[in-house]
Amino acid sequence: MAHQHHNLTNPPAEEQPVPSRADQVSNLLNAVQDLLIPFIRSADEDASTKKTGHGLSIQGGGPRTALVEHHKPHKLSKLMQLDLPQTGLAEAGFLKQVEQVLQYSVNTWDRGFMSKLYASTDAPGLAAELILATLNTNVHIYEVSPALTIIEKHTTRALANLFGLNGPHSGGISVQGGTNSNFTSIVIARNTLYPNTKINGNTVNSLKLVLFTSAHGHYSIEQAAQMLGLGSSSVCPVPVDPKTGSMDPSALSSMIIKAKDEGYTPFYLNATAGTTVLGSYDPINPLAIICKSHSIWLHVDASYGGPAIFSPTHAHKLSGSHLADSIAMNPHKMMGVPLTCSFLLGADMRQFHVSNTLPASYLFHSSEPSSDIYDLADLTLQCGRRGDSLKLYLSWIYHGTNGYAQQVDAAFATTAHLADLVSSHPDLVLVSENPPPCCQVCFYYAKNETLDEEAEENGRITKTVVQGLVSRGFMIDYASGDERGAFMRAVISRGTGRGTVEGLVEAVADLGSKAWGRSGGE
Repeated sequence: MAHQHHNLTNPPAEEQPVPSRADQVSNLLNAVQDLLIPFIRSADEDASTKKTGHGLSIQGGGPRTALVEHHKPHKLSKLMQLDLPQTGLAEAGFLKQVEQVLQYSVNTWDRGFMSKLYASTDAPGLAAELILATLNTNVHIYEVSPALTIIEKHTTRALANLFGLNGPHSGGISVQGGTNSNFTSIVIARNTLYPNTKINGNTVNSLKLVLFTSAHGHYSIEQAAQMLGLGSSSVCPVPVDPKTGSMDPSALSSMIIKAKDEGYTPFYLNATAGTTVLGSYDPINPLAIICKSHSIWLHVDASYGGPAIFSPTHAHKLSGSHLADSIAMNPHKMMGVPLTCSFLLGADMRQFHVSNTLPASYLFHSSEPSSDIYDLADLTLQCGRRGDSLKLYLSWIYHGTNGYAQQVDAAFATTAHLADLVSSHPDLVLVSENPPPCCQVCFYYAKNETLDEEAEENGRITKTVVQGLVSRGFMIDYASGDERGAFMRAVISRGTGRGTVEGLVEAVADLGSKAWGRSGGE
């Protein structure tokens, strides 16, 4: 018998040692954690300096606070020197890039971040993101995501109940953001009220569909009208009360009647609970009466102001929400759940199914009645769906309903404190109501409370102050002030704190005085 030679240096493929993926994950996550924790801790350490009007200065490649090391785009591109390698750089290369991302990113954990309608997440939110990344599954059909599907149905039902949508078929779906919530609601409204449009489009029977939204409503309504082929001209902006910024019901009623007289078909109203700039809440009850009398779908865009429903003190601002056909809400805003976490809630989920379902036998195999769908993608326009409901569910478990109520109350209280500070300051002019309806405070810098006659000059001072705040460790935004020019807008989050807004006012007053002096105002 011939002697068999075994190649001991190159064993068969099946005998190759399998690297431990668990060990790889453990090593990399531990290393990343060592970078993330100091990043978060720097924001905590910075909190004690905020009341002085200055952020904590830390070492970096440029003027830097715990909030951000800010550079113009072209300079930042040169500093980062991004390059995708031909050969992988493994853990060392990975960690080097993480360090760079952290160095040049805005630290939303910092209390000085008051620029947008969101801020940092928290411990349960961060942990929930890791769990979702580990599962890495698609919540489109029940077969591949059983636990996450049950959690989404339970969580959305609980949210719908908070708003008073507690009928036998109420519930909701997670979506990719507030814009997607609004877009999907318009599709459902159109296909429910005029079923033939689902197949034949907007030209069925020359409907000439039109929809209505507050003049202060989110731009996503117009965006959705463009995407649906209705066009921007189909969106009718309803005037608001000049004092409160809330939609004027009498103006809406007149506009609907006028549209009908001109041969148009009104089918949808977007009421806003917490407008983007002033935080105004539209009066849902009278709007619901108008919608019912004209057979119009009532959608409430509570993407920002919706979490007030958790608070016994502030829930009245959403009075009438139980009359809505659909409601949008983004827990990734006021509630601090990680981006993105958004929901579209409905009074009757059967409408969601009939409006959105399409035959896809390669994916949907269920023969369940439309009132109780577990293949969630069959209820929405999305196929690929992340399990974002888990983030709210686990955070809700962690904080509890009472905990969220306390956080919402704290944010509203700090907002009112800032409004008081602005109102009583000799060189600041409050634009918002006092107290503001939601968690934004809008104001001007104006020496001796005297605004310049030129709107352009007021806007210049506003923008100069906003830009100067960054190096002080504060980040706020500004918005158009129409005839008086752009004004500042600070957004308060759960953890902002009284000391932070006191420091903000001090910094604004100092920077505003210098900007005013340069304008020749003194």
